[in-house]
Order: sequence, then structure tokens, then C-alpha cells
Amino acid sequence: MIKYFCLFLLILCSCNKTEKGRNVLHVAVLRGPSVIAFAKMIEDSPEIEGKRLSVDIVDSPEQMQALLIKGEADLAALPMINAANLYNKGLKYALLGCPVWGNLYIVKKKDTDVLSRETNTLHVFGAGTTPDILTRYYLKQNGLTYSLNYSFSTPREISQGLLSGQVQTAVMAEPFLSLILRKDSTIYIQESLNNPDSLSPGFSQTAIVYTPALQGKRAELDSLLNESCQFAVSQPEQTIRILENRNIFIPGSLTPESIERCQIKYLSTAEAQESILDFLRLIEKYEPKAIGGKLPDNGFMPEKQ
Repeated sequence: MIKYFCLFLLILCSCNKTEKGRNVLHVAVLRGPSVIAFAKMIEDSPEIEGKRLSVDIVDSPEQMQALLIKGEADLAALPMINAANLYNKGLKYALLGCPVWGNLYIVKKKDTDVLSRETNTLHVFGAGTTPDILTRYYLKQNGLTYSLNYSFSTPREISQGLLSGQVQTAVMAEPFLSLILRKDSTIYIQESLNNPDSLSPGFSQTAIVYTPALQGKRAELDSLLNESCQFAVSQPEQTIRILENRNIFIPGSLTPESIERCQIKYLSTAEAQESILDFLRLIEKYEPKAIGGKLPDNGFMPEKQ
């Protein structure tokens, strides 16, 4: 009798778990600037037609790729080049919109007594990815000549190099940039890599993609994402508190200035199609393998709501 009772409880718990899963839309967000854009959504856990949006923070692009391949995310925020690459490899998550339009800057240490060869070295992280590609594009567009050094593979490593004096000039990303600016007053922002021209919102570095099952919910998702991005920009202090209270960012690692320098603004694919295509064409020109060797077809940005 006890055996049958335990079996009944096991089946009941399994059914409840399945039912609970059906009422949740899983949102995977890669750790970094994208998370800032999702702070309000993280705090509010909004619903769409009775389904709660649950935001999970993913620590690496590899983990994000695994989640998407397994179909464990209904919505995801990841680098645009990764989204295009995965789509071209057969993973049919479509593009919903872009929340982050640039967080990359060239920084320099002033009043440094170093050899001229070192001052002409620009340290860059992420060889073959967005930071590297946009750096090369910016230098070419502005007729600048630097010897590019890729010995530091992450912005954290470059931060340590700048603070120790080992690095004099580098490409840095928020939120690491704000940390080093506060720690060392001799470091300053020399250039922004985020604006192709005065009319553009920036480079569509970050993508939000969705499963085909959410095709009919695009308008509702666009509205929620727009609201969350506006919240991050208009209420940076509250955004910081949300992210620190949930241990997503360590206290002091975010500032209102760092949020401003992430250029957070949600634009749907309908609003930003040309900017997105321009960015993907740029990637195709400089590093085609980063997006799978070709531009994604029209299914990546479906027109119908």
C-alpha cells in the first residue's frame, strides 16, 4: 500500500512540475551589459497570456549555445554575431530586436614615460569577435595605425594590465571601463567605437532571439523589452540596486555612467532592420566565419508579426 502511495505522489509531483513549466517562458541572458537592459524584467517577472517570464543569467557564450541547441530557452540575449552564426548553422531562433548599441571604447593612460613602440600598441580582446572587428573598422575609417596586441583575451585581463601599468592603450568594454576609471585617474577615454555615423543608433552588438512558438507574441515582447530598457536608462540607480541585490553584479561595479555608456535602447527588427543589416555586412566583410560565412536569410528577421 505504501509503495502505491509513494508512486502516486511521484506522479503527482511530476505532473505539477510539468504544468509549472508550461506556465513559464525561459529567458536566457548572457552575463554583461545585456543584463542591465533586463533589470526591470528580472524584478517584475511579467506575464504574457498567463506565462511568466523567468530570466536566467548565463555565464558564457558556450553555455548559451548549449541552452539554445537543447531548446531550453524561449527567449535569449546574446551577441549578434553569435545569433547569426547559430542561425546559419540551422538553429532557427529568429531575431526579435536589439537592446544594446555599443559599449566599446579606446582608453589610454596619460603622462606615461614609455617607449614610443609601446604607445603605438593597442591591446584588444576577443580576436575575431565584435570588439576586434569594430576596432579594425574604426582604425581603418579614421586612418589610424596601431600595432594590435591580442595577448589579453578578456576585458578583465586588460583591466588588470592597465591598472598595473603593463598596458598603455587598449579597447575596453563596460562595465569594466567604469571600474578602472574610478581606480586610476590617469586612465581616460580616447575614442568611442560605437557610432558608425551621426544618424545611426550605434552598432547592433546584442541580439534578442526567440523560438518559432513565440512568433505571435512579438508585439507583447517588444513592449516589455522597450519598457525594461527605458527603465534602465531613466532609473539607473534603481537598476543598479536590483542587479546588486540579486548578486548579478558585485556592489560598486556599476554606475549610472557605465549604464549610459552601454547605449541601451530597445529597437525591434522592424525599427532597426537597416542598422542590423549594415552591422552584419560589416562583420561579413571583416570576419565572415564569425557569422557562419554568410548573411542570414530572411527567416532571421521575419516581417510578419
